[in-house]
Amino acid sequence: MPPTVFEKLSKEGFTIRPATMDDLEAAVNLFNAFSLATIGVKESRVKDIGNEWQTPGFELDTATRIVLSPNGELVGYIGVWDVGKPPVHPWVWGCVHPEWERQGIGSSLMTWAQARAQQAIVEVPEDARVTMHCDTVSTHEPSKRLLESLGMQLIRHSWQMVIELDSCPPAPQWPKDIALRMYNHDQDAEAVYRAVDEAFRDHWGYVEQPFDQSFQRWLHFAINHQDYDPTLWFLAMDGDEIAGVARSRPRSDEDPEMGWVSVLCVRRPWRGKGLGLALLQHTFGEFHHRGKRRVGLGVDAQSLTGATRLYEKAGMHVQRQYDTYELELRPGVELRTETS
Repeated sequence: MPPTVFEKLSKEGFTIRPATMDDLEAAVNLFNAFSLATIGVKESRVKDIGNEWQTPGFELDTATRIVLSPNGELVGYIGVWDVGKPPVHPWVWGCVHPEWERQGIGSSLMTWAQARAQQAIVEVPEDARVTMHCDTVSTHEPSKRLLESLGMQLIRHSWQMVIELDSCPPAPQWPKDIALRMYNHDQDAEAVYRAVDEAFRDHWGYVEQPFDQSFQRWLHFAINHQDYDPTLWFLAMDGDEIAGVARSRPRSDEDPEMGWVSVLCVRRPWRGKGLGLALLQHTFGEFHHRGKRRVGLGVDAQSLTGATRLYEKAGMHVQRQYDTYELELRPGVELRTETS
């Protein structure tokens, strides 16, 4: 790393070092101060951030940096996620405490992150394109200005969509030969992972990963989440084949009163038959039965599979937009899915 990246901050009494698990609670406080300023709610919890920091392949010592103010307060954080193999699109996320903005903390952290993301190049095929990605809520101008000042280009939007369940949602109309059942972890984990992975091959940004590593990361995130509830995992079965999956959590990160659909997917042979809508309506019905009156999910705003049209048909509307920015680190052949 360039030795002068944090030189100015160090001279002003700031401390810059990798995060450790001992920083977890302070980091969550920082993340929540940032999300309160940007979207108006707290969205981070200690158990879930701790779970993220313990993701297989993610090393706090090499992939993170935190900034401590002269009085020892944690005021800045950044992490570089390149655990996927090949790591053709390292994802960077960071934040600065709202009371410590405009002091060069964010730009210093992003400069470090860019240099750190460059390390992914040696793990990528020689002819492959490598880019760094960052996301920000579309209404937070300071973040957008920072990313643009670093030469990053706006390339994509994603939406948080929500439905208000003022009344019981319509009963699902299941396609012929489809039977619904709940997830059984001991017998279904690998089959569900493979079905979801196959379905998402048609989504923008998909990059094929080695099974063993990717499956272990999937298990780590899905099963260890604070709100893991297998009674909200629904499998649409055609005989012994998984045709579609709806995987949900009893609450969203930002709102304990809102149910959250983490994954909704239908495999290619069963698309165009109303299965996605049926799975969604069944999920809405289950949440309504449990007393939830709002349900949300996240979706690529330019979905290659038409997911946004499905969600609008089901009665959902856009609540918030996130913007994805990209910086090319090396030109080459694009390995991610970009067209249907």
